[in-house]
Amino acid sequence: MTVNTEVLLDKLYNLRGSDSTILKEMDRQKAKAEETRERTTEEKAKLQKDIESLKKLSEELDEQGEKFKEVLQGIHREDYETVLERLRIDFDPKSLLEKLDKNLPRTIDNVKRDTKKAEDELVKVEDEMNTAITTIEELGIRRDTALANQEKLNESIELALTGHINTTRDSITSLLEEFGFNEVEQREAAKILMFPEDALFAYDAKVKAKDKAGKSISEVIQEAKTMSPSVPEYSEPEEEQPVIEEPAIPEEDEPRKEDLVIETLRDCGIDYLDFTSDEIDELIRNFDEETVRHNIAFIESNGLSADIFVHYIKMMYDKDLKRKFDLLLGVGKEPMDIYLNPGVLVKYSLEQLERVISVIRANGMDPKEIPLMAY
Repeated sequence: MTVNTEVLLDKLYNLRGSDSTILKEMDRQKAKAEETRERTTEEKAKLQKDIESLKKLSEELDEQGEKFKEVLQGIHREDYETVLERLRIDFDPKSLLEKLDKNLPRTIDNVKRDTKKAEDELVKVEDEMNTAITTIEELGIRRDTALANQEKLNESIELALTGHINTTRDSITSLLEEFGFNEVEQREAAKILMFPEDALFAYDAKVKAKDKAGKSISEVIQEAKTMSPSVPEYSEPEEEQPVIEEPAIPEEDEPRKEDLVIETLRDCGIDYLDFTSDEIDELIRNFDEETVRHNIAFIESNGLSADIFVHYIKMMYDKDLKRKFDLLLGVGKEPMDIYLNPGVLVKYSLEQLERVISVIRANGMDPKEIPLMAY
């Protein structure tokens, strides 16, 4: 069995179960879209309430302002001068009328600008919400299609194993195209299924026996994790063990540090409310403004959305983020591959990721062809 054949069979067999990369990715996208739908639904309700209040305020300012003008125009200070002077009341209808004429239109304009701004934001939020709803619906359809294709794939593999394959080459290649196989993979997989040889039988036996003699993707990755004991498992420093040489941050400084974190995120166009309180606390504990700003800018410079950091807050303060990212680009991965599988950037330290890629190559595999989900 050649390595390329086994990689192809790894890919085929991954698609057979409920933990296939395609189904997992759809579930991840659906969960993200559902979170967006929930958030934008709340934002929409708030904006609608704000717009209603602003419009009411504008109407009241206009109406009451005109009434006040009429009242002031009908009052002459000299008619009440004795009372005003004796009681030392500073009341000048003419001066008040001038201030009203000057400030009322400006105030109403400001309220109208705030209303327009809220209305524009409402349009954006509604677009985002509708996109999320559409995405959820489309993912439901795509998932049903993927499950139907999965059933067809399982049937074809079982028929091939029993020697009763009765489908055409075009039907197999068309099916595999639905799973994202390229033309070369489609041809090779169709040949394996239509003319099954020892490779397919041996692979299937090893899968069922869970005692593989060769190395699949998962085994190679596991080997990479265990080969080098000199590279410790990557983990965050325990907050219970502060460095003795450094003085502890006074409690009164914590609110200021939190303000700095939130201000930094806002400056970078990121809504801190997208993160849980635990994630914000984690960022505060590990905060380095220069690193955070650099990492956010670097991700966006690759044409990716900063929402890649949601659920992966460690990436924000990872001083090796760019080197890890460049390492994956260097083996042929596209930025979108990394965006869809950001977990690989927090799962490994830089040294461990280099080890994984090195072991993959040592086993005759191309890191570019190995799905990042399998890393």
